[in-house]
Parts: sequence; structure tokens; C-alpha cells
Amino acid sequence: MTKQVRRWLLPAGIILIGFLLVIGTHFDQALYQTPIVQITKVANGKPIKQVDQFKNVDHQTNQILEGKLLNGHYQGKHVKLHNTYTTSGAYDQQYKVGQEVFVTLRKDGTVSLIQGLKRDVTLAFLVWLAVSLLFVIMRTSGMLALLSVCLNMVLFFLAITLNLMLHSSYFLLIFASLAVIFAALTLWLVLGPTRQMLVTFGATLVGTSVALLLSLIVMQLTGEKGIYYESMQYVTQVAPRPLFFAETLLGSLGAVMDESTDIVATLFQLREEQPDISAKTLFNSGRQIGRSIMGPLVNVLFLIFVAETFPMAILFLKNGNTWGYTFSMNMSLGVTQSLISGVGIVLAVPMASFLASLLMTRGKAK
Repeated sequence: MTKQVRRWLLPAGIILIGFLLVIGTHFDQALYQTPIVQITKVANGKPIKQVDQFKNVDHQTNQILEGKLLNGHYQGKHVKLHNTYTTSGAYDQQYKVGQEVFVTLRKDGTVSLIQGLKRDVTLAFLVWLAVSLLFVIMRTSGMLALLSVCLNMVLFFLAITLNLMLHSSYFLLIFASLAVIFAALTLWLVLGPTRQMLVTFGATLVGTSVALLLSLIVMQLTGEKGIYYESMQYVTQVAPRPLFFAETLLGSLGAVMDESTDIVATLFQLREEQPDISAKTLFNSGRQIGRSIMGPLVNVLFLIFVAETFPMAILFLKNGNTWGYTFSMNMSLGVTQSLISGVGIVLAVPMASFLASLLMTRGKAK
């Protein structure tokens, strides 16, 4: 077996195993306790035009579906389902032949309610595609990055469990500690226990912490005017203010870490190529690098915010709400979070440059 063949044998095996897993999820109906129906026939009624008080036009269509139960006590039984969908698709959807749906059955085996689509095949395919590409392109680095994501998910679940056990008494403290653990674990797995990891970790924590501290000071001085915590969705038993700051902390941490990693990695590479480079030159180089990547990162945050709020903002405007009310109820918190993250991104530039230049020149002196 040649070296080239051995090199691609393991990636090919991973891709093959993932492909088999995707195929397996297509036939995993027996693993579900919820009844699943495969749609075999669809009859669509005539669309009915609907116009509301704001002159919004939509069309509603009734569907009569026929299908076969794929699991449970009534497996193999043919059933009839009813569905109503609109062209807008805000709270419903159109079903087609070949799709599989979760349903609720009556005692006689007839369908009383369609719960939604079975989407595990699509999810399994996307997971397989991401893992395969990570391994084929990045090999060990990609697998370590994937491992960090999995461990962070476990930690996030444990933090939520702990918060529920404590009845949200220490909500902000729990998730602030979680943010520190997230950063340390991710950087340790990706960069290893190196000086580069310490510099990046320090710049990330300082940039994020100072940004949040400045935002708290500004909000205190302005009386938090224009911050509508009541617009946060599903806030019932948790105080909205600490929840907002915990959400902002976790959201800005990733952007600040990304920028700090780029700056520090580039400066360490520059130090290897030019061992006699001075601390001042390294600091100025870090600032130049930060200037070039700071703009795209801020725009990425803004675009993520726009993508998240755009559908609801359009819905508010289409239903007769003013721009001011739409902004207050949908965009004010997102804009505030983006601004705080932007401050953290700006602060990370001099901090990462300073720490990198300081520690690298110390190492040269020793």
C-alpha cells in the first residue's frame, strides 16, 4: 500500500461511515415513539384570498393528504390527514408527496394533528458534510476544533442544568464563568498549552470584559433609556437584564476571540521569520493587522443581527406599526449587543498587540 493511498484511506472511511449513517436515518422510524406518516397522495383545494385591515394579501389552501404509518402499533395502516397552509407560510407549511411527518393519533388509529416534518435526514447529512470537510481539509486541527464545539455544547447544557437547579439565582455568574471556560477550553484545544494560547486568552478576556464594563457605565449614566428588555422573547421567570448581559457576553466572546487569534497568530509567525524584531514594531504590526480585519468582523456581526431581526421587522411594518415601534421591539437590543461587541473588537486590537509584543520580546531576552 503506497503512502498516498494510506493518506486518503482514513478520510475515505470517515466519509463512507457518514454516508451510511445518513442512509440509516432515512429508515430509523422504528426508533421514534411518536407516530410517523409518509405522505403518498396530496389533493390541494382552491386557494382562498384573504385581506386583513392593513391591506396585506395572503392565500389559504386546504390540503387532503393520504399516507401510511411507518411505526408504532398501527404500522402499515393507511390514514387520511388534513392540513391548511398559507402562501406566506408564517405559521404553517405545505406538505408534498414523499415527505414524512410526525402526527398525533386518536385511540382508533386516525390522525388528529400533524406535529411537523421529520428532518433528521437533512440534519444528519449536514453534520456528516461538516465533519467530513473538517477532517479532509484540516485533519487534526479540524478534529480538535470539532471536539471543542462538542465539549462546549456539553458545558452549555451543564450550565443550563445548574441554573435550573439554582432557580436562576446566580444566572449571570454561571454564564460569565462559562464564557471564561469556553475561551480557555477552545484555545487550549486549538492552539495547545502555548504562549500563543495565553496571549490570545488574555486579549479575549480583557477585550470582552472592558467592553461590557464600559456598556454598564454608559447604561448607568443614561438610565438605560431606549433599552426595552420587555422585547426579549419568552422571558418569564428570569430577570431580563442579567439575561441580556449574559447573552451579550457569550455573543461578543466569539468575535473578540476570532480577532485576537488572527492578530496573535500573525505576530507569532512574524516573530519566527524575524527573530530580532522589536516590541514596538510588533505592536504596530498588530495594530495594522487589527485595522484590516476589524471592519469585516463588525460588518459580520451587523449582518448576523440583520438576518435575525429582518423577518420580524418586516412583519411588524406590514401590520401597521411605525418604524420607531418596530425598532424598539425588534432591533434595539440587537443594535446594543452589536455595539458592545464592536467595542470589544476595537479594544482587542491594542490589547492583543501589546500582550503579544510584551511576551514575545521577553522570551527573546531570556
